[in-house]
Amino acid sequence: MGLFEKLKASLTKTRNQISSIFGGFTKIDEDLFEALEEALICADVGVAATEKLCDALRRRVKEEKVTDPALIKEMLQQEITALLTGDNDLDLSTSPSVVVVIGVNGAGKTTAIGKLAHRLKNEGKSVVLGAADTFRAAAVDQLGVWAERSGVKMIRHQEGADPAAVVFDTVASAKAQKTDVCICDTAGRLHNKKNLMDELTKILKVVTREAEGCSLETLLVLDATTGQNAVNQAKLFHETAPITGIILTKLDGTAKGGVVLAIQEELGIPVKMIGTGEGIDDLQPFDPEAFAKALFA
Repeated sequence: MGLFEKLKASLTKTRNQISSIFGGFTKIDEDLFEALEEALICADVGVAATEKLCDALRRRVKEEKVTDPALIKEMLQQEITALLTGDNDLDLSTSPSVVVVIGVNGAGKTTAIGKLAHRLKNEGKSVVLGAADTFRAAAVDQLGVWAERSGVKMIRHQEGADPAAVVFDTVASAKAQKTDVCICDTAGRLHNKKNLMDELTKILKVVTREAEGCSLETLLVLDATTGQNAVNQAKLFHETAPITGIILTKLDGTAKGGVVLAIQEELGIPVKMIGTGEGIDDLQPFDPEAFAKALFA
């Protein structure tokens, strides 16, 4: 299955939610826009993004003197592409480049790191992983499996070690070995929010100091199946970490992918990678135009 077909399959639920309204109208009026607003909100697009999209459509309908409801779908696709476009590429322009991956336990964080390492290795980049989720032995072991599977090096300390020390050693190793990319895992224990955020602040302080002049991506992993809860998680982490991008996982057909629009509109954080399945190659760069096209395919 090609990338577009995977994306199309992943967005089945969202596409059905939105597309269901277009066949029932013979003219463009407020009834159509109200039905569209309801469909977008039900697809987890969120109130703010829904209002922005529908306001843009109303303006274009008036300016372009559009009367055919069938044209609304194409216009909506264009507006979604425009909303999602901007800084969607990972910045890995220095050697080393540093990627710090954050997110709650269960969002698919460790798996996303493993798949990203595999992808970068296949692109010819050297990679080292830092197992800085030291409070969960299973997380370190799981990351170790991915490191071995992808053929990349991993830095680990004993269970319960200072996560910032692991990150320090990972960055130092990347600099000494002239590694292209170092990717650092972090803990995701939201039940103890203050400790988690204090720890994250310390990790980012170490990275900023030790990787001065290096490209730095702080990527938040979100589970697409959690809908608007993913937006709430993004808001929580964004209070502490300067998040540069989103990795949206589990976009597998059961999720309502409209949440990417809500995140972009409410927080201004671009989606950079998406997970469209369980295979090792199913973590892909986010393409706003392909995403919008798949919504209406």
